[in-house]
Amino acid sequence: MTGLTKTLGSVGLLLFVCACTNNLYEVPIETPLQPKLDVSAFQRVLIAGFVTGGTNDVDANLETARLLRSQLRTESRLDVIDSEVIDLFTVAEDESAASRDAPEVESTEKTTRPNADELDQEEEKTLSEEELEAYEHIFANVSYWRQLGEEHQSPLIVTGTVYFTPHQRSGMVTREREIYDDFGRRQVVPIRAYRDRRGYVLSPKFIFIDGRTGVTLYTERYREEVLYDVSQNTPALSSYFELMDRLLPSFLGALSDQSIRGTRMLLK
Repeated sequence: MTGLTKTLGSVGLLLFVCACTNNLYEVPIETPLQPKLDVSAFQRVLIAGFVTGGTNDVDANLETARLLRSQLRTESRLDVIDSEVIDLFTVAEDESAASRDAPEVESTEKTTRPNADELDQEEEKTLSEEELEAYEHIFANVSYWRQLGEEHQSPLIVTGTVYFTPHQRSGMVTREREIYDDFGRRQVVPIRAYRDRRGYVLSPKFIFIDGRTGVTLYTERYREEVLYDVSQNTPALSSYFELMDRLLPSFLGALSDQSIRGTRMLLK
């Protein structure tokens, strides 16, 4: 009798759900997410500039600053400051030169200037991801960032490093292939094949600095990559924007209130 009772109960529940199906309706819901960084003390934000490495095919400093400013204008309550993008590589180089002792500076000044070929080679040289770390001392220069903040009415300052470089990987790739049987019926089956693929890696490190004190408030690092068939000729700038589009929600989540939107089914 116990088994029969359970069966009848299940059938009754099924009939009840079926009867209520016509009375169901969707209700949109929105769950707020708290930002990772409290920016309530700031009215303005300055995207200062970035130390960049990798390929020279994309001006990652300029493009990153432009993109973040554009996104923050629509997704943040902070006023975005329009200013010239800072060449932080030069700032870091000048800071390193100033920290050397006098004899070393004098010996450097006495050396002959590089010729045209050496200058061309220097311009073509790009920093590796490890070499970028040698320039991160600029972000610890509290007096520099405090002075920059004073020039722009004490905003929240966004800076950091951006590494964007070509990437290649070979391996097995699963693809879908259409086949037809003897009766002409279409089927889609997975096919695994060895492929050479090329693409790009984007690894930015965003540093948020208090423009009132010059102190770092928050740091977040990301890493994204995209690969294409070797036959596909995708411009570097297109790949850069594709990769940035993936991490922008996380970047914006550090500064602004966001919500997860969904629906729930309710009975009338």
